[in-house]
Parts: sequence; structure tokens; C-alpha cells
Amino acid sequence: MNAVNFLVNTLFDLYIMVILLRVWLQLARADFYNPFSQFIVKATQPVVGPLRRMIPSLGGLDIATILFAVVVAALKVITLSLMMNYGIDPVVTLISALVIVITAAFKLVFWVLVLRAILSWVSRGQNPIEAVMIQLSEPLLSPIRRILPPLGGLDLSIVVVLLGLQFLEILLNDVIARFLG
Repeated sequence: MNAVNFLVNTLFDLYIMVILLRVWLQLARADFYNPFSQFIVKATQPVVGPLRRMIPSLGGLDIATILFAVVVAALKVITLSLMMNYGIDPVVTLISALVIVITAAFKLVFWVLVLRAILSWVSRGQNPIEAVMIQLSEPLLSPIRRILPPLGGLDLSIVVVLLGLQFLEILLNDVIARFLG
């Protein structure tokens, strides 16, 4: 049963990250004609399209897509609860779904930064995924570069952002634990 739980957990987490990636692509105003961006749009459009007609954006934030991510996270909680023969509490499901979405957002930023770092070592700028990773991560990295310029050709901005991200994730986990505990 652990293997099935792992598979269900992983599939839900990956799709939640795809949904959150759509939100991030919109916030970063990334190139939507890029093949990678088109994959993200096509993977989420069947649900997000109709939702966006009913739920308007707030400022530049796509509320419909964020709501879709929370619903998918709630479905993950419900599915895993049913698989483990646990009861379903709506309040616990909603809180768990929100925590799952926040955790997925942190994981997504982490993996985008790691992928960008790896691609910067091996790619020569011809990869469409690298172009999107640059568009997504540059708003996070450029303020750090203004304070900490590259040292001897080594860009430490990704390391600084990753450390800050880890700090925020641990701080948020502490706040959630105190709130729920």
C-alpha cells in the first residue's frame, strides 16, 4: 500500500505544481508561446478556462487557478484519507489543502532555481525550457545580484535565494505548527 500512496501523492503533487506554475508564468509575464509554457497552459486549460469565466482575477493574481490548486490539493487529502480508511473532516481537509499548496509553491520555486542552475552549466541558451526558467527566476535573482555581484564569475544569487526560501519554509512550518498545535 505504501507504493500506491507514494504514486498517488506524487501524481497529485506534480499536477499541483503544474497548476502553480501557470500562476507563476502569468505573474512573471513569461512567454506563453514557448513550448514549455504551452504545455502548462494545455495541461490546466480544461478546468481553468471555465473557472476564469466565473471567477475574476484580483489585480494580476489569477484567483481561479489558485482555487483550482486548492481543490486539487483537497482531492489529494480526500483520496489519501479514503485509501487509508480515515474519516474526512472538511475543516482538516481545507487546512491540509492550503498547507499542501503552500508547500508545493516552495518546492516549485526550489526546483525551478535548481533546474536553472543546472541548465546554466550545460545549455548554451538554445533550450526553450531554459528561457522560461530565466523568465521565472530572474525577478527573484536580480535584486540579490544588485546587492551581491558575481564573485570571480561565480553567481551566488541562486544560493542566497535558496537559503532564504529554506528559511521562509521553516518559519512557515513553525507558525503552522504553533497555530495547529
